[in-house]
Amino acid sequence: MRTVAVVGASLAGLSAARSLRKQGYGGRLVVIGDELHRPYDRPPLSKEFLAGTLGEADLSLETDDEDLRAEWLLGARATGLDRTERAVRLADGREVRADGIVIATGAVARTLPGSESLAGVHTLRTLDDARALRDELARGGRLVVIGGGFIGAEVASTAYALGLDATVVEAAPTPLAGPLGATMGGIVSTLHVDHGVRLLCGVGVKGLSGERRVDAVLLEDGRSIPADIVVVGVGARPCVEWLEGSGVELDNGVKCGADGRTSLAGVVAVGDCANWYDPRAGAHRRVEHWTGARERPDAAIATLLAGGAVEPGVPRPPYFWSDQYGVKIQFAGHAAAADSVTIEAGAADDRDVLAVYRRAGVPVAVLGMNQPRLFTRWRKQLAAASS
Repeated sequence: MRTVAVVGASLAGLSAARSLRKQGYGGRLVVIGDELHRPYDRPPLSKEFLAGTLGEADLSLETDDEDLRAEWLLGARATGLDRTERAVRLADGREVRADGIVIATGAVARTLPGSESLAGVHTLRTLDDARALRDELARGGRLVVIGGGFIGAEVASTAYALGLDATVVEAAPTPLAGPLGATMGGIVSTLHVDHGVRLLCGVGVKGLSGERRVDAVLLEDGRSIPADIVVVGVGARPCVEWLEGSGVELDNGVKCGADGRTSLAGVVAVGDCANWYDPRAGAHRRVEHWTGARERPDAAIATLLAGGAVEPGVPRPPYFWSDQYGVKIQFAGHAAAADSVTIEAGAADDRDVLAVYRRAGVPVAVLGMNQPRLFTRWRKQLAAASS
């Protein structure tokens, strides 16, 4: 291959570029990113950066002496992929022709319809999002977080530490039931209640009120929650619209094999936009976690450079972590695959538990709250059992 284009300049794209050089690729490397920023770390955006304890320079994912010998096209949004010409079309009219293409365009935060014109309403996905929200939180006021997932929970935790009045609204009966299951999702979400943050579950949001600036969140049961700041944390959708009509198969993102290969030869996908096949589950899963964006590009690049001639391995069980109210939450595996969950160490009331999820008696996932050593041991066991 003379030219490889990596479309996406966040962690997954940077990891792919690094992997190309690490695996011996010496040709032209073009990295395309729609943001103007160099690659930066996203997890701190809802925590240390939002709290003001971490600066922008601390978010950099590149080392001072790193040189990938890449051409960086930043502030350049991909709008199409021409499979005949093997070219990535950009919004400014340019085209990047490449023999190999890595799709790493990530995901974008979902918004609340009708909220675009109201000041004080935020999503949190990018550095620019975090800058704007940080400035608002610094002025204080009443915060309402719509969505009790990890991003929403971390924002609420940060706002609590900053002294703001905070409320979390979750449409589901139990927050985090999707990734953690109902039992452990309920235990983790009580961290809000422990710290005086209001948690309203089982009720949807009807809309927002306010003329130029939001002043309340309107619930479907008729209640109105006063708000000076609103954060919408209702998930993200993969950024794959630019691939429509390209021949790349799309299904909840880019549909891939267990090694990132797509339906087009010479094209692989990694990161939040990639829906990889999981041999353990016999199904495709799109994993929106930092660790997946860091680890999986190695397999995808090996496939790309070998022209698909290598046998795909089994991806490691997905892993993610969250810091809320001073509690370290770690999870590995798939809660949905379990038919039972048991607390193996600690106590739920103390928020320092190690819980193991099993299916037919076989461990399929593990959750730790302030149990880093024991969690690490179980995570290694899961990885060994699935390899």
